Amino acid sequence: MTYEELVEKARETYGKADAGKINEHVAIQFNVTGEAAGAFYLEIADGKVNIEPYEYYDRDVIVTTDAETLIKMAEGKLGMEAAYLTGKIKADGNLTKGLLLKELVAKKTPKKAAPKKTAEKKAAPKKATEKKTETKKTVAKKTTKKAASKE
Repeated sequence: MTYEELVEKARETYGKADAGKINEHVAIQFNVTGEAAGAFYLEIADGKVNIEPYEYYDRDVIVTTDAETLIKMAEGKLGMEAAYLTGKIKADGNLTKGLLLKELVAKKTPKKAAPKKTAEKKAAPKKATEKKTETKKTVAKKTTKKAASKE
């Protein structure tokens, strides 16, 4: 992955998120190491997310990480707290504002539940009916045998 592809992926992923809940200005600079190395920033202002491939000099926090970890955080597969505690990211600055990133994780639409199999439900009552019929036949045979032995 190139630096340009990473910035575009961040735009696509964070662009789907709703920043309307965040009522303050937040500027986070990402310093990416390894593959796709470079710096870009994510700014939240007026309920909108803006991502640009530049350094942000008046930033609230700097997050240093690799591209893979950054994408996992953007997709909601890895929380910022977990990434920080496991050493996958380094953060410097106002960490409280940095934690607002979790508010930007795009909401995934829940998968529809698989339709229930109606054949199983229909089969169960038939078995119960069969058992009742067998019981009636058995009772009828016993009654017939007793009646025959009395005669």
